Amino acid sequence: MSETVKVPTMAEYMAEGKKPEVLFWVGCAGSFDDRAKKITKAFVKLLHNANVDFAVLGTEESCTGDPAKRAGNEFLFQMQAVTNIEVMNAYEIKKVVTACPHCFNTLKNEYPALGGDYEVMHHTQFLKSLLDEGRLKVEGGKFKGKRITFHDPCYLGRANNVYEAPRDLLRKLEVELIEMKRCKKNGLCCGAGGAQMFKEPEPGNKDINVERTEDALEIKPDIIAAGCPFCNTMMTDGVKSKEKEDSVQVLDVAELIANAQDL
Repeated sequence: MSETVKVPTMAEYMAEGKKPEVLFWVGCAGSFDDRAKKITKAFVKLLHNANVDFAVLGTEESCTGDPAKRAGNEFLFQMQAVTNIEVMNAYEIKKVVTACPHCFNTLKNEYPALGGDYEVMHHTQFLKSLLDEGRLKVEGGKFKGKRITFHDPCYLGRANNVYEAPRDLLRKLEVELIEMKRCKKNGLCCGAGGAQMFKEPEPGNKDINVERTEDALEIKPDIIAAGCPFCNTMMTDGVKSKEKEDSVQVLDVAELIANAQDL
């Protein structure tokens, strides 16, 4: 399949007097971070594959305000949020899907109080719904029989109790799904939450992402599956610090499904 996949904007839909089924909220990481862009591409390929009518905001999308809010700048958060809400409400958006748990949590839980009420889904939940409706096929391919462990993102798992959707998708890939000692409700943060992604670690004798990567490496996985661009960065750095990048891959759930089918 060629690398050029058409991604329509809400403005283009509006000009044609049409509405997409869902708005794909790309987020800052998915837009600008070179590693996370691959997750965005994989997810878009899956949406095309399932014939989902979707659009993005494009240049009209701004940061949800999650990092500002977590870092304590409520004023900046509300400015960013209200700008986004005005844009989304103007397009009469009802349903949003995003591959970033930080965007997911903020759009779902913080926006309603500011006038932004939407049905918000994490990309693993949305892919699971496509699977359940028979619109998406998830099958074992090149990952069949591989040992895979899933690292729960804090804002997906403990903050929103979404544990099964990503695991259900991974099981469909016919992999050997193995759990870390600390998983689900007892999962350990990768260390990037609360706007920590954008600053140097505090002094100490071990970085938290290294601690979390040790949890994963203990069970000897072939792949550490992630559902968050921040977690992906932190776990990748952890794997590199242990010099295991040749034997252990860090991949988003969407990438695993897209790669299994050679999309």
